[in-house]
Amino acid sequence: MSLTPEQLAEIEQLREQRSSTLRAVSEGMEGHLYTAYPVLDHGFVRVIDYMGDDAAICQAARVSYGKGTKSVQNDEGLIRYLMRHWHSTPFEMCEIKLHVKLPVFVARQWIRHRTANVNEYSARYSILDREFYIPAPEHVAAQSVVNNQGRGDILTGEEAARVLEILKADSARAYDNYENMISQDGQQGLARELARMNLPANIYTQWYWKVDLHNLLHFLRLRADAHAQYEIRVYAEEMCKIVADWVPFAYRAFEDYRMGGATLSSGALDCVRRMIKGEEVTQENSGMSAGEWREFQAVLNG
Repeated sequence: MSLTPEQLAEIEQLREQRSSTLRAVSEGMEGHLYTAYPVLDHGFVRVIDYMGDDAAICQAARVSYGKGTKSVQNDEGLIRYLMRHWHSTPFEMCEIKLHVKLPVFVARQWIRHRTANVNEYSARYSILDREFYIPAPEHVAAQSVVNNQGRGDILTGEEAARVLEILKADSARAYDNYENMISQDGQQGLARELARMNLPANIYTQWYWKVDLHNLLHFLRLRADAHAQYEIRVYAEEMCKIVADWVPFAYRAFEDYRMGGATLSSGALDCVRRMIKGEEVTQENSGMSAGEWREFQAVLNG
């Protein structure tokens, strides 16, 4: 992880500050504030600010459900009910602002979640650092033969070494040319907004990313999944740890109903009912395609 001396000094100063407040405070989140958690070779995630806690979710729900709900259900029970029945707006009452340093190609996946406010480091105004994501050898894999979006077998030996050398050499050469274009020995160099187009997608960028809890959980459900690309999944997994301390009731419900649960089609549910009755159900008599049947089996077998 690479933080500038200025960023480290800022973090230390912010963590030393103490102030009294009347707003809701999550003790679990307070322990995470401003701390940068390393991800990949040069990246990190850190919490800049947050709003709300488990109680804020319940407060919002009870406004719409009416008086007296608290005497019927405790906070955790209410949150589990909201999660189970896909009530989204109470979870939107909580927000988090993160500072993330990540490779550009990961950022382009991440930005597909268009439900956040984003402010990214500008290579039009500033010069990007010479920092590139180079995968560890155990993450250098061939193209999957069954999944066009995924990886297959790990490359080893000379082939892995060849690929890593190409990645390192291409990254270094592109940055050398980038520097040469913007600085021409005292002469006027190329505009930064043009020179940046020569940089590879594994160079690191940074942004502030602010999102409400409902949309954050949707992001984590997709990106912390075992099938997500490794390079974005490790960011999501680090964020999961933070959310678990911030809103523990909501996160436990999220683990049960979203991460650990499954949604079945009407056809798949009918197959389950037939199986319970003792009928032998196969792909041929299930009414499912081969792909649907494979996914159905994966759900049943864990």
